[in-house]
Amino acid sequence: MRSSDGSDSVPSPSYDVSDEELAGRIDSFLEELQPYPNLDLIREIFVTGVKLARQESDRGDLKILRTAIKELRYAFKVFALYRDVPKVSIFGSARSQPADPEFQAALELGRRMAEAGYMVITGAGPGIMAAGLQGAGREKSFGLNIQLPFEQGANQTIQGDRKLINFRFFFTRKLFFVKESKAIVLMPGGFGTQDEGFESLTLVQTGRSEPTPIVMLDAPGGSYWKGWHRFFREQLFDKGYVSPQDEALFLITDDVDEACLELQKFYHRYHSSRYVDRRRKLVLRLKEALPEDSIQVLNREFQDILVDGVIESCGPFPEEHNEPDRLELPRLSLSFNHRDFGRLRQLIDRINDL
Repeated sequence: MRSSDGSDSVPSPSYDVSDEELAGRIDSFLEELQPYPNLDLIREIFVTGVKLARQESDRGDLKILRTAIKELRYAFKVFALYRDVPKVSIFGSARSQPADPEFQAALELGRRMAEAGYMVITGAGPGIMAAGLQGAGREKSFGLNIQLPFEQGANQTIQGDRKLINFRFFFTRKLFFVKESKAIVLMPGGFGTQDEGFESLTLVQTGRSEPTPIVMLDAPGGSYWKGWHRFFREQLFDKGYVSPQDEALFLITDDVDEACLELQKFYHRYHSSRYVDRRRKLVLRLKEALPEDSIQVLNREFQDILVDGVIESCGPFPEEHNEPDRLELPRLSLSFNHRDFGRLRQLIDRINDL
């Protein structure tokens, strides 16, 4: 932003309005919000609003943007209160009944994950969604409700709780299922479950979300995900639409014990990841350091995903200093090829197993 005396000591932003006087008014208004540290980003939001007005945007388009921003702001506020608590998102049919085996499996999954220190996020409706929250209990539950003319009243566990968030748009709602979760569990369901499952897989496969464990959990002895897997093998894998290593991105099971183990094992040693050095380096942050001989094992087994150099231990990069609570974690850095995310998942599994 410009300096208050109009001098050029502060570089002009690259994303701005063309009217210099109007740009100065935006800067003057934002001075009232100091010392908030992210005013550069707030400024871009203001500039976007001005650009929308200048291009005479349609009122219907502006209503979509307005509603989306309001939904995002409120959800950010609610989730911020629980930022340090790991969460698992559970997807599944709204039509499952309490006597159904998949309902009972979701109930047990929610209970087990809450006992392990996780909060459970579901769509807040009936069926599998209600089972997951009932198992976790109200205190450990998040409900992301979508406003529909049918099926979608909030279930008893989360009704009236401050952690129930109502969305008008599917796309804003789906953002929080993925953004706020450390793990994804897909249970038998309809179009919505398939949509959420394929989107979760796509985001991990393309690197648009952090590596995340994805479990497809069936009822004991069930065939729902086995049938899906046949489709995956015959129509996606065999025809070359996905890579062989993409199968590492998910686990199919009908055992709640195995599902819980998979979710928790992913974070046995691995903590989180981040791109640094203008995305030329990927940093894997760990809960405990790996000895040098184990790092050499990783270099022998995963040379194929490196653009150059080696996997090596490192300290925090300058870009990471805005996450002070993670600066003390041991790290590995690598020049990842930004392509083989199934292999990256295999690398994380190997780190956890060593």
